[in-house]
Order: sequence, then C-alpha cells, then structure tokens
Amino acid sequence: SENTLKNMLPVLDDMERAIANNANVDDAAAIKQGFMLIHQKLVHTLGAQGVKPMGDLKGQALDVDRHEAITGAPAPSPELKGKVIDVIENGYTLHDKVIRFAKVIVGE
Repeated sequence: SENTLKNMLPVLDDMERAIANNANVDDAAAIKQGFMLIHQKLVHTLGAQGVKPMGDLKGQALDVDRHEAITGAPAPSPELKGKVIDVIENGYTLHDKVIRFAKVIVGE
C-alpha cells in the first residue's frame, strides 16, 4: 500500500500545479490538454500497479460478474437486447480481479 501511494504522489503534484497554473490561463485548449496529460499519467501509474479499466463494454452481453446493470432502456436494435448499450461508470480490475463493477445500461 505504501508503494502504491508513493507512486500516486507525483500525479497529485501535477494536479496541484495544474490548479495553480489554471488560475492564470484563459486558453481552454491548454487547460484541457493539461488535464488529459494528468489523466494519462494517472492511468499509467495505476496500470503499473495492476489496475486496468475494463475497456469498451458497449455491445457486450451483460455479465453480472463484471457489470452492474443500473437500468434498462429500449434497445436501439434487436441484437442489442440483453447487451450493454451505455456505460455510466467504467469498471476496473486489479490483476484480473474485479475491484469495481462497471455501471451499465442494458438494452431491453
């Protein structure tokens, strides 16, 4: 746990620098780019610790071992009935073990 937290501190440092810098920046594109870079660093840091996002789930069959269906919605096509049509929150695994279920909308 200590090693994981130490690896997260540089991401926190980058976020604090971005917040301080954004107070003096009017260019929205520069702010967006800065946050994208910090996001990439966070994803890379978590990935180095074994944490990975589940990826694109749209069109996959509902899997109760990986997905939490928070609601159903009319399927845009018959082949999407019982399948994920939208992802509200991505799911994550730690060394292939689910640590957070993906919150999804399932086609009815």
